[in-house]
Amino acid sequence: MPLITRKKSVYPVSNLLREYLRQYSRDITLPIQYTDLLRYDNAVTLYDQRGKDTLWETVFYPASDVSDILLALKTIYAELKADGDMSVTGHLTIDRVDLCTYGNTQPFRVRVRNQVNDNFDYFYIKRADASRVYGLELEHILSPNRISYLTSGQTLIEEHIAGIPGDVFFTNLLSDAATNPIRLCKEFVKFNERCFIRLLGDMHSSNFVVDLTPDFDEIYYRIRAIDFDQQSYEGRKSVYLPQYYTQNRAIIELGMKYMTPESVRQYQIEERSLIASRLRVEKSRFNDLMTAMRPDTISPSAHVSSLRESLARHHRTQDFLRAQTMGDLVWKSLEVGGVH
Repeated sequence: MPLITRKKSVYPVSNLLREYLRQYSRDITLPIQYTDLLRYDNAVTLYDQRGKDTLWETVFYPASDVSDILLALKTIYAELKADGDMSVTGHLTIDRVDLCTYGNTQPFRVRVRNQVNDNFDYFYIKRADASRVYGLELEHILSPNRISYLTSGQTLIEEHIAGIPGDVFFTNLLSDAATNPIRLCKEFVKFNERCFIRLLGDMHSSNFVVDLTPDFDEIYYRIRAIDFDQQSYEGRKSVYLPQYYTQNRAIIELGMKYMTPESVRQYQIEERSLIASRLRVEKSRFNDLMTAMRPDTISPSAHVSSLRESLARHHRTQDFLRAQTMGDLVWKSLEVGGVH
């Protein structure tokens, strides 16, 4: 199993990346920053419905600040969901603000409640880590999923990605009679291929969700990454292959039962073809992103050196050895993979 034993460093958003974010309307002026939310004066442990500690805390703000903070949070939600149209927030209220006490960047999660139908939505406020921003943008361009996020200074706002957490799905639904093992394993093969070719690491079952969509009398599955902290950071090749994580063993064993090497290869080729199609549509945007990413430092040089050697051996080409940054390796990985 590709263990990640140390917290990764947080890399600031560079000037080139900031220019890219502004060009594509990802960077705007927001009424509140991550550091402002640290001014809470009380917190209580948040438990789930079974009484288990979630490792999140619900935080509370001084009476003198709370109205301004709640209005600012509603404004951010309007920017994220409705291009700043505050009319959509008239029936919404900020129900709760939670702080993750174990996460690498200690994100805040904001719960928004619809007062008309009591429905909930969430969004996250985090420190803006450059590698995470690159991960979000690569997901938006290269995957079948659209990603909504915003930056402001060194603050990152992310939408909530809905789905059944992978670990929960494996425990409760993997052996369910309604689960189609072939369709599910096919999607995992494609997910594994996407992660490896764009170098997204740490995709164990707690860092992705399974999205289920009814399709006539069958279920269509999509596996979606929800954590992008390990975009092009670690120096070990295995970190970028979800198939090697112990937490994903259940679906690997299912795949060994229902998939043949020929079908696995077919799905890998299909996914690379789909990535190439997406890239053709977004070629200009991708090139602009690489203009920012390739000269950027988002990982220690020792990690870059180790990974380029591993990828050179894996792909049997010395081209990787000329890479100087993680951005260079992402570019070369996509090139060798035949998608650009």
